[in-house]
Amino acid sequence: MKCESDDQLGPVLFIPHGGGPLPLLGDQGHQNLVDFLQEIRPSLGQPSAIVVISAHWEESRVTITSGATPALIYDYYGFPDEAYRIQYPVPGSPGLADKILRLLQHSGISSRLDSRRGFDHGLFVPLKIMFPAAEIPCVQLSLVNSLDPATHIKIGKALADLRKDNVAIIGSGFSFHNLNAFFAPGREEHDAKNEAFEAWLIDTCTKDDLSSQEREARLIDWRNAPYADYCHPREEHLLPLHVCAGFTSAPAKLVFEGRILGKKASAFLW
Repeated sequence: MKCESDDQLGPVLFIPHGGGPLPLLGDQGHQNLVDFLQEIRPSLGQPSAIVVISAHWEESRVTITSGATPALIYDYYGFPDEAYRIQYPVPGSPGLADKILRLLQHSGISSRLDSRRGFDHGLFVPLKIMFPAAEIPCVQLSLVNSLDPATHIKIGKALADLRKDNVAIIGSGFSFHNLNAFFAPGREEHDAKNEAFEAWLIDTCTKDDLSSQEREARLIDWRNAPYADYCHPREEHLLPLHVCAGFTSAPAKLVFEGRILGKKASAFLW
């Protein structure tokens, strides 16, 4: 039987990963995020491996990187040349990828391995800050392009046993992701819509008097949250949180509540 309070379980963390490579380029609008990613590192212990669910990879079925030495994918444009010279030579883990595939298939979730796909910036940007030595093997997991929230919670449930192997799970997305709002005039001003959605999300993820069924129902029905469509015109940056939430029925701990590019964003640790 799984014990949610077992300190030996690998951590589950949902983070905002910022705008492209900007956290690695000294952008002042990302300093709060950089500070957080550095400060949270000791709370994660020394994982045996890291599985990252990135908002920047969608497939028709769950796809898992299975290469031993994945390259980096510079999946952004319009940045200085140094953004395309970033290195993060972290190894992959074909064995862990195989185990993930088996767990997903055992739960009836369509999935496949991809030995050629590299790591996108949803992985290498935050991990270069958190784990700069690039020594802990990593596997990246895609979203399913249906973008169905219940499907992504189910993925987390199917993989829950990974935590028993001291595997860290990182959902790399953004609790607020409206690109027009990020770069609109006056973006530093108070944004009541942003604040209202963040309050709902924090309440949903951390409130300890919600049952696991109530929490799951709220996340599945997230489009009815205050100003959900404004905060997430498209939901790919929120869904890594759903995968994280599927790993455990316990409430999360709010570990970051700050501003990135002038907008409020949150991070959660289980």
